[in-house]
Order: sequence, then structure tokens, then C-alpha cells
Amino acid sequence: MGKLCVFAGTTEGRRLVEFLAGQDLAVTACVATEYGEALLSPAENITVSAERLTREQIAALFSREGFDLVVDATHPYAAAVTENIRGSCLDTGTPYLRLLRGNSEVCPEAVYVPGIPEALAFLGQTRGNILLTTGSKELARFSQLEDFAQRVYARVLPLESSLTACRETGLPASHILAMQGPFSRELNTALLRQIGAAFLVTKDGGEPGGFEAKAAAAREAGAELVVIGRPPQGEGLSCAETLKLLCRRFGLTPRPEVFLVGIGPGDKDAMTAQARHALESADCLIGAKRMLEASAVPGQAVFEAVAPGAIAEYITAHPEFSRFAVALSGDPGFFSGAKKLLPLLEGCRVQVLPGISSLSCLCARLKTSYEDAAVVSVHGRDHDIVPDVRRHRRVFVLAGGENGMGSLCRALTERGLGHVRVSAGERLSYPDEKITQGTARELAEKRFGSLCAALIENPAPDAVVTPGLPDNAFLRGGETSPVPMTKSEVRAVCLSKLRLTPQAVCWDIGAGTGSVSVEMALLCPEGRVYAIERREDALALTEENRRRFSLENLIPVSGSAPEACRELPVPTHAFIGGSSGNLRQILSLLLEKNPRVRIVATAVTLESIAELTQAMKDFPQAEAVWLSVARDRKAGAYHLMAGQNPVMIVTLSGGETA
Repeated sequence: MGKLCVFAGTTEGRRLVEFLAGQDLAVTACVATEYGEALLSPAENITVSAERLTREQIAALFSREGFDLVVDATHPYAAAVTENIRGSCLDTGTPYLRLLRGNSEVCPEAVYVPGIPEALAFLGQTRGNILLTTGSKELARFSQLEDFAQRVYARVLPLESSLTACRETGLPASHILAMQGPFSRELNTALLRQIGAAFLVTKDGGEPGGFEAKAAAAREAGAELVVIGRPPQGEGLSCAETLKLLCRRFGLTPRPEVFLVGIGPGDKDAMTAQARHALESADCLIGAKRMLEASAVPGQAVFEAVAPGAIAEYITAHPEFSRFAVALSGDPGFFSGAKKLLPLLEGCRVQVLPGISSLSCLCARLKTSYEDAAVVSVHGRDHDIVPDVRRHRRVFVLAGGENGMGSLCRALTERGLGHVRVSAGERLSYPDEKITQGTARELAEKRFGSLCAALIENPAPDAVVTPGLPDNAFLRGGETSPVPMTKSEVRAVCLSKLRLTPQAVCWDIGAGTGSVSVEMALLCPEGRVYAIERREDALALTEENRRRFSLENLIPVSGSAPEACRELPVPTHAFIGGSSGNLRQILSLLLEKNPRVRIVATAVTLESIAELTQAMKDFPQAEAVWLSVARDRKAGAYHLMAGQNPVMIVTLSGGETA
């Protein structure tokens, strides 16, 4: 087992120790105070040293323990400590690595000084109150300022040593702000305004030190920012680079915690307490820009991303963060990116935290339940909602994009559903939330925002659910040479013999007008139907009939079977209405794809009947039905029954069920 020493008196140092906890590595974490020790989570492989060490004591520790590596993650302004650690490593022959903190962006309006003497010289020529955020150890030097006790307000850690340092400089209690960060821009601004500060004095602590929040607060409060420059840090690695080096050198495996957090409709007040805690305690927050603006806290690393692949890659590439939170709109289990992201997070410790969905939020506003509502989404998806509205009394829909709700209402109106009632909710949970109600026709020309959801109520659903639609429901082409079509009664029997399931994957071979394909797609709303047809005019009719019934799950396929079928998904069911003499090859391909496929085939000619009868011998389960149908026709004042061509319907199966 390797041995490592980490001087961990910074945010990065604590992150490093948290990453090393539980790894196959003995770690000694050195912090200067008991307070620093309290910030470290305990672990069996972590030994904490909580005391200020002299150079001699550091060298003795290195000699006694024989560390494989020492990581110096002390504050960039702790130059003397860094020199002691580096010198002790040289004296004892211990490998040394400096963990560097990145500089903040330069603030053009700030006053930059190389050190405290220059800061004192600048402030000595000014008037006005000063918020000092450089720590209690520097107070004695700032006490040289004229009117120090009247002008200076010191923000220090809530420790006895810090309070003692304040008292020793003569700073009155009303000028001591004993607080533990991180500090938000809002809190910094409030403090500056409360004390009437004309100056905010800080060190460039980078993002982990809250520099950006201080700079923004100074601008907002009208205080001048005075920045004390960093001592030279020399060579070293960033936190991310350090962790990657440790992983390579000691064979460590990062296992970060990843929280997939449902933040609700959007407003902070709509988040659960569990969600807020996960977001605020994360080292790094990931999400869309809107999510980050609603959830990020000061000092927190953020990464703007929506695509699951980009999120997973970022987590893998940043082992310096031990705790990630991915902010997801609404509820992670409700049309969320969590579905695709979860399989990409193998090796991470993942927790999914539910949030308030837009469905529950909208229905609460409408004072109605939603257990009987069908749920669909057209947000970022190409989906025709008309069949859903025809099938159900109540449909909840997530709309997206520029005026997506207006477009949806126009589509309903154009397709004969202008009478349905629509309750649209915009920017749910935000202060400017808006609920608009009316018929689809009334709302078709209104403008809606991109964050929109709706409950659509149809008092009279009229979608047909039984097989055997009338023949005149389908287009057949010209009267002189209509495309062949399986007639209604035969179609109904064939569909019943297929025993379709909602998620079935169906092949309709020799689709003709696509009448069987259409009914398959209607009966398998969660499945897929592939209509294979070699005639271009017939395939065009199939496409027209597909559009006529608004079927997204019906896919016309041009070509002859079996060649046109070889790249199609594995079928669970197949209907053979025409084989063009290739029945044997088609059956062989179906069995090769799925030995348990369920097949229904029809035959009218004696030749095709003989071929089907012979094929029955190759299946463990086979059944033949001879169907004769007669339809009425008018003859003068009377109606006579006219017989149709008899049809043989054969059912073939390689197993009990498909």
C-alpha cells in the first residue's frame, strides 16, 4: 500500500483528501487547526494531523513515515508554509508536488497591489470604511492604519484564535464579523452596504476563495476592490492534473458521487429540501444555463451541458470533484435526460432525487387529479399528438420551442379537434406564471412561451380500437386499377390471429395499400410496423394512408422480400399478404431473425394455398382457416348476398407466444 501526505488547508486540499478516502492508500492529511480537521470527513485510511508544524517537525514527519509523495495543497498566499514543506522534502529526499490554484480574471476597475505594505500605503491616502477579508493573521499589520479601529471591519473565521487576534489589535466587537463561508454575492453586497464600506480588501483566492463573488458585490455596492497580489507559486499542477497523476501512479479508481436532481418546474421555492441540499453541497454543478442560474451557489464549479454524453465525459475527466449534482428540470423520471444518462455513469455512486413534475404542478393549479391522464411530450420530439387526443379523454402534454403550444392547438383544430378544451400553463412556479384556458380553436392564434405544458380534455374520444376498419377508410388509387387490399372481414380475422402486443415489432410483407399495416400500428401504439412493398404506386398509397391516420410508428419500406427485410429490426409478428413466389425464403429469414416469431399469411390461388400448406409442416404450431365471406348487394327492391373470393388464413408459430 502506498503512503501519501497531503497538506490540506484549502478547498482543493479537502477535495483531494475526500477523493483519497477509501482508496488503497495510506494518507496523512495535515491541517493547521482543529477547525480544519472538523471539515474533513473521517475515513479508515486517513490520518489527520491538526497542528501548526515547524520546518523541523515537518522534516521529522517525512523521515519517520517515509512517504511516497507529498502534495502541497496549502493556500497560494501561505508562502512560508510552502517553503517549509518544499525544503523538508529536499532535506529528506521525499518527492514533492505543488497543487496550484488558478488565478481569477483581472478586474479592470480593481486596485492591484503586490503586497500588504502597498495596500497600507494606498489605503492610508483614502477615507471611508474598509471591509477586510484577508484573515485574522494579517490584522496586526493592518492595525498600522490611522483610524484603524474606526475604519476597518474584519471578516474572520468563527474561531477563538481569530477573535483573540481581533481583540489584540483593538478592534471593537461591532467591527468583528465572525462568519464561515462560502459567501454569496448577495451576502457580500449586504455586508458592504450595512457597514457603508468604501473599500473591500481581498486576496486573489480564485473561485474556491470566492473572489468572483467579492468582485461582483463590490461593483454592486459601489465599493472599490483592493486586491493583494499572490506570491510566486513556482511549478505545479492543477487539482484535476494532480488527481490524474495520483490515479496513474497509485492505480486509484475515481468513484464520485453523482446526484441526478429534479429541481421541479424551475423556481427555487418549488425544489424539495433534499434537492436543495444536494445542489448546494456538490463540488460541481452540471446542467442547462437556466438550471445553473437557479441552483448554483458561490464557490461552486459549474459546467453547462445538456447532452448525456457530454455530461458523462466531463464527470470522467474531472476526478478533482468527488460530488457532482446534475440539475434536471422537473422530475428525473418524467421525460428527463436521466434515462439516457444513467447507463453512462457506471462506476459512479449515483442517486436519483425526485422533483415536482410539470404534470403535478399544472394539475394542482387546475385543482384536478391526473391519474387518468395520458402523458406525452412534444418538447424536442417529433410527435403527432392528434391520435392521443382522439384516443383519450384527458391528455397531458409537454410543449416546447417557440410558441410550441400555439402550433399544437392549430394542429388539433386543422384535424377536426378544435372543440377540445386546453388548459395551458406557462412558466409554472415562477412569479410570472400564467394559466390560459379555452378550446384549441380559441387558443390556436395566441402566443405562448417556450416553457409550457397543457392538459387537453376531449369529452368524446372517437378512436376506433377494434380491428376491421371499413374498406372505404383507406385510399386505394385509381378506379381502373386499384392497388390490392386485404378486405375488412379478412383483415379483422388476420389481426385477431396475430395476437399483437402493444410493443410488437411487425413486418407487413406485400403491404399493398397498407390497410393491415395501418391497423397493426393502431393496435401497437408503443411498437413499430414495417410495411414492405415492391410497387412504387402501392408504397405511395401506404404513405398516404399512414399520414391519414397520423401513425408515426408505421414505416414504409421499398423493395421485395426477403432482400428488403434483412436490415430491419427483429420481428415479433409478421403478416404475409403477398410473397411474389418467395414464400420459402421469406419464412426462412423470419425464423432466422426470431425462431419464436408469430406469422399470419393469406392465400387465394390454388398455387399459393399449396405452398402455404406445405410450409405448415416446418412449424411446431400451425393452423389453417378457410374463410368465406358474403356481402349484401342491392338488386332492384331486394338485397342479395354476394360471395367474395374465399381466403385461406394460415397461422404459423415457432413457440407458444411471440
